[in-house]
Amino acid sequence: MVPSRVLQRLRGGGFALLTSICRVRDPWLAELVGRLGFDGVWYDLEHRTAPEASAEAMAVACRASGCDLMVRVRKSDYGMPMRMLEIGANGLMVPHVRSAAEARRWVDWCRFPPLGARGFDGAGADADYMLADPRAHLEHANREVFLAFQIEDRAAVDSIEEIAAVEGFDILFVGPADLSLSLGVPFEWRHPELESAIRRVGEAAARAGKWWGLPVDSAESARRYLDLGARLLAYGSDHVLLVEGYRRLYADLAGLELA
Repeated sequence: MVPSRVLQRLRGGGFALLTSICRVRDPWLAELVGRLGFDGVWYDLEHRTAPEASAEAMAVACRASGCDLMVRVRKSDYGMPMRMLEIGANGLMVPHVRSAAEARRWVDWCRFPPLGARGFDGAGADADYMLADPRAHLEHANREVFLAFQIEDRAAVDSIEEIAAVEGFDILFVGPADLSLSLGVPFEWRHPELESAIRRVGEAAARAGKWWGLPVDSAESARRYLDLGARLLAYGSDHVLLVEGYRRLYADLAGLELA
């Protein structure tokens, strides 16, 4: 069993930095990210076609470099989060949590009693493949696995105080793109309505003793949201880096003409 690096950062009063991997499924990239100093890898199974089993190799690579694996799950059934936890994910992100009732259901699925009703197996990576003491595993899983709920809808913002008050989860994570769509101000990142919604999420998190965060696109925006109280930041992705890199390479030579 391994402690969560993200939770260690947050509990120590600092902030945690993740980066997204969604296209390159080879585990070397996850290990590289950890070696570079990132606190965790955000591995996306919501929007991508990667099989669930691909997360297992990512979890091994993250353990090798001492960083966390946070899996954004597909909202299917109880089996999805359970399998991701048992392969060794240090954190789960649930997209589009819209109500306190939905938040409580995910806590129930992801936490062992008395916090939830997660089923016990004890043979997965999270329990050191049955080498861990079962009682120690229960306690460790409830303490060292973080659960993040994405706030991406007007309905979620309208119910944010009730969602934040639910016991058994750790982080509210704003999804600015989908939230801007839901608010009717698509991709207007500095629109007053979107900014007001983000502030409301942060304030609700603070009152409930939870952390909050969001993706950022620059050091400047990171600084701005840290000053507002955000403590979990996600910066960059393999997809974006590949697109920008190949665009730059093509632009370097596309204008050349034969002599």
